[in-house]
Amino acid sequence: MATQRKSKAPRFPTRDEVLEFINDSDRPVGKREIARAFKLKSTDKVRLRDLLRDLKSEGLLPKGKRHRPEGSLPEVTVLEVTSLTSDGDVMARPVSWTSADPPPTVRLLPERGRPPGVGDRVLARLSRQSSRAYTARTIKRLESGPDRVLGIFQPGTGDGNGQLVPTNRRVRYDVAIPRGMEDGAGANELVEAEIIPGKPLGPRLARIVEKYGPATGPRSVSLICIHSHDIPFEFPEAVLKEADAIKPATAEKRADLRDLPLITIDGADARDFDDAVWAAPDDAADNAGGWQIVVAIADVAWYVRPGKPLDQEALKRGNSVYFPDRVVPMLPERLSNDLCSLRPDEDRACVAAHMRIDTHGKLIDHRFERAIMRSVARLTYDQVQAARDGAPDDRTAPLVSGVIDPLYGAFEALAAARAARETLELDLPERKIEINDNGDVVGIRQAPRYDSHRLIEEFMIAANVAAAETLERRKKPCMYRIHESPDVAGLETLKVALRDLGVGLPASGIRPSDLNHILNKTAAMPQARMIHELILRAQSQAVYSPENKGHFGLALPRYAHFTSPIRRYADLLVHRALVGGKEDGLPAGAEGAMRDWGETISKTERRAMAAEREAGDRFMAAFMKDKVGADFGATVAGITRAGLFVTLSETGASGLIPMSLLPNDYYRFDEKKRRLVGDKTGQVWRIGDPLNVRLREATPITGGLLFEVLGGRGSRNGKNKAKSKTKRKRSKH
Repeated sequence: MATQRKSKAPRFPTRDEVLEFINDSDRPVGKREIARAFKLKSTDKVRLRDLLRDLKSEGLLPKGKRHRPEGSLPEVTVLEVTSLTSDGDVMARPVSWTSADPPPTVRLLPERGRPPGVGDRVLARLSRQSSRAYTARTIKRLESGPDRVLGIFQPGTGDGNGQLVPTNRRVRYDVAIPRGMEDGAGANELVEAEIIPGKPLGPRLARIVEKYGPATGPRSVSLICIHSHDIPFEFPEAVLKEADAIKPATAEKRADLRDLPLITIDGADARDFDDAVWAAPDDAADNAGGWQIVVAIADVAWYVRPGKPLDQEALKRGNSVYFPDRVVPMLPERLSNDLCSLRPDEDRACVAAHMRIDTHGKLIDHRFERAIMRSVARLTYDQVQAARDGAPDDRTAPLVSGVIDPLYGAFEALAAARAARETLELDLPERKIEINDNGDVVGIRQAPRYDSHRLIEEFMIAANVAAAETLERRKKPCMYRIHESPDVAGLETLKVALRDLGVGLPASGIRPSDLNHILNKTAAMPQARMIHELILRAQSQAVYSPENKGHFGLALPRYAHFTSPIRRYADLLVHRALVGGKEDGLPAGAEGAMRDWGETISKTERRAMAAEREAGDRFMAAFMKDKVGADFGATVAGITRAGLFVTLSETGASGLIPMSLLPNDYYRFDEKKRRLVGDKTGQVWRIGDPLNVRLREATPITGGLLFEVLGGRGSRNGKNKAKSKTKRKRSKH
């Protein structure tokens, strides 16, 4: 009889194996789950306890009885809604997130009733999808959104309450203004109202606290967006007083670049000129075919000193905000349009980046210095491109051979380096909203894209890289501009759309070149523009951080913003670290504060982007209001339970086709495949499908556009096709 072999006792796991198990788990785990997973005996529990204690003391595990992966979220937590995507998804972030890293992506799963709006808080149960992505189910709503509402006032009749029509489409409740709380507001006046505490039956009650004039008045659209997003737009008296008292910087202790023919190149409507450029062939024997480049940037740090009212207000604003009809600047006009604007034929203080590149565009040497400069010309992109193409005007003709041609020579080398890096090459047309003096939209056109635009971009990128490299080499604090690679959740909608087109996406390790390959492969398809937009939406949000994580889109290992300190606080911090002294450099304790500053200016940037996007939507709706009943070609840009989100081919305007206006069927939303499927007809609507639509409604107050389908396209569901064939066969017998 054969002897029975004893089973081998389970091996005690290593530290790395325990950490890997915790990090791979989709929920918090305790000693019991770890012991069960590795089949440990009761005698091993003391050893496991000691191992977990050591991992906590080394900072590899958070403290607590339940162990979660580093940077992960608890199974139940409080979330605050941050945005509603164009696909209708409700995105949120954990309220208690304290890490310097951006929080993971959290998508609230659909629920019955009204979805939460931006600013609402919920207690939710989370399910981990990946290391950086979660889905969440709402357990309980905790708080409602804003306690102040901007809207258009409509007086009541008789003794009845007045009504406030909110300008923010995310305010989904009715607001009534009781008699005596109108503060003298008239009909159709733009007002701000404060919600009265309590939960009355019917609409929420509010009192008017601010009046802003007629809602249809000039520039009311941007004013609505400014207030809706709490963007500071009036400078405090102390800030204006400090700015008015500033004297121009002198040439003392500065390099003199006034003999260098630096020029500014900007849009025709630009008012502040914060960068000037120059280039020439490099005459060094060891750099044949190479180039010398100078990028001169307004020396904002000389004027805006740390801790002063100007600096505090600049940090509060974080950046300038650009609307079609106005700019909300980060700095007062005394600086942004005067002392820090590199106007031609005027002495201006600057920080100059001196760079040398080789014939392939590689940055081989660079240095920074404070200087005094005098721009020889303020040129536009159109002027410079026309001069390059052989049609100079009186202003550019004397500059072609000595100034403009060398700029293009250096640009061609930098463009070659960009191509070699294989940066992400999205080509989405910029649409310019044209507004007359009365604030009316008179046209929407596609802004031209010239090599002169790309020239300035490449010069600025080179200077930004040089700034990051210099601070890293000097071991000084740097506010990096980081852009991480897309996460799994961000790529999901793109994957679905590509799968329907028969195009694959790598399962992991996405590189910019992979996305460029997809762009090239789909370039001739009708859905090409939509693929560009989906790739853009799939990108991680670029943020500011003192911790370098590289820049995915530009395929750069390090990157910082240096070239626009007039309009970005991040650039001001980089200037202070590069050239600032005792009074105008980084303040004491800056290294510890950089994380907080990075979070603050990342938030103000997102705030500005949201406000600018909403202003564009509202101006677009105002432009489209006279076109109700007109037909347009469009593409399906997003699909949710609410219906189809479409983008018009001609103007880029976006709007909704609600489920109720989809033709001749009851449609079900397939969340996994992001499509709508008709029960009877089997018609399928997918992202990227072209279709013809008719405009039903345009609401400038909220920026909403409502469409209906005309002779829709879409495709047929295979299952329903099979049923149809079966029916036909049966009818023959």
